[in-house]
Amino acid sequence: MTTTQGVRAADAAALSPQDAERSRALTRMKRLAGALLVLMALIFTLSFALQDRYPALAYVRAAAEGGMVGAIADWFAVTALFRYPLGLRIPHTNIIATRKNEIGASLGEFVETNFLAESVVRGKLESVGISRRAGAWLAVPRNAERLTGELSTGARGVLELLDDDAIKNLIESLAREHLLVPEWGPSLGRVGERLVVSGQQRAGVDLLLDRADTWLRAHPEAFGRAVSARLPSWMPGFVDKLVDDRAYREVIAFVEGVRAQPEHPVRQAIDRYLGEVMNDLQHDPAMIQRVETLKAGLVDSPRLREFAGETWESVKASLLEALDDTESAVRVGIRDTLVDFGSRLERDEALGARIDRWLVDSVTTLVQNYGHEIAGVIAETVERWDSAETSAKIELQVGRDLQFIRINGTIVGSLAGLTIFAAAHGISALF
Repeated sequence: MTTTQGVRAADAAALSPQDAERSRALTRMKRLAGALLVLMALIFTLSFALQDRYPALAYVRAAAEGGMVGAIADWFAVTALFRYPLGLRIPHTNIIATRKNEIGASLGEFVETNFLAESVVRGKLESVGISRRAGAWLAVPRNAERLTGELSTGARGVLELLDDDAIKNLIESLAREHLLVPEWGPSLGRVGERLVVSGQQRAGVDLLLDRADTWLRAHPEAFGRAVSARLPSWMPGFVDKLVDDRAYREVIAFVEGVRAQPEHPVRQAIDRYLGEVMNDLQHDPAMIQRVETLKAGLVDSPRLREFAGETWESVKASLLEALDDTESAVRVGIRDTLVDFGSRLERDEALGARIDRWLVDSVTTLVQNYGHEIAGVIAETVERWDSAETSAKIELQVGRDLQFIRINGTIVGSLAGLTIFAAAHGISALF
């Protein structure tokens, strides 16, 4: 059976380009080794037939005979590794397929002992300079853009895998815990008290006065109708007009006065009123209860569930859109952050040293705790392989080099046969 046939028997899938090339090279080497054996057989046949007429051919016969013995012996040895020679179930042949599991376990143990040892891993990582290399790579915008794309793809996959209902339930539970359980009154009162003490409410008062002045000047007729509606119906029309104009001018003047005077009594009254409200929010049980009643009406269960759903759907849609857009603020921010971080790793030796120590310690700890399991993957993988597939895989990797054993065996056998024959004749001639 050829190597390619062994591979097909073990795995019907097409060979990779690399394995296909290895298979062709192995076939060429097998043909070369076989051709040498045939050549030795032809030389042996001719020299054996003519050695009586030409005695010197006895040396050629001896060399060809030794070459055939060496070629056949090494063919048997190489073939016995991967299959039964000539299909004969001779003991200690088809070694790889027969001892596949033991080979996998030994290979895993070898990797664990020689490659996953703490000293080996630590020494290699410390000599690499991971942070410096990573920093130089990240500092290149093209590389940072590539990594940003990979991170965005991964993040999008995570978002799509998340259970929307579970996230909504989480948001609802967090909102319930942090919004509904605590009393709103004291918190609002404390925040409002600090705002009033610092004078932050004055900007709001100014805004209300500005809007009131703007509206009054833009709608004098509406103001007049509002005033006239409150006068007695028996009052003459010209009196209504006078009252409307007078009231309008007084209100305009009043608003202008309050706007112009920072210490106007109305402003002071508003400040005192707001201070009292903030104090009541913190200490008045009746006020606190009123706020709690208002809170219950605003964030009852259906509304809270709707809020959680709308919040998650909005956040998810925005994130997905931002992750798909290469020029979105999210992706630009990630890319710029990666470039900046890479530049810092290149320049800041202290930062790089801290990161290197952390990486070395983390990887070493993983190797110490899980090195046996990592090496066990090799044994488990080999154990799952089909026996014929295992033989074929290994023969593809090393079979070409093993064919040199057959070639060398043919040559060495020829030289050995010639040497032994010549030595025997020489000793015979002496005695």
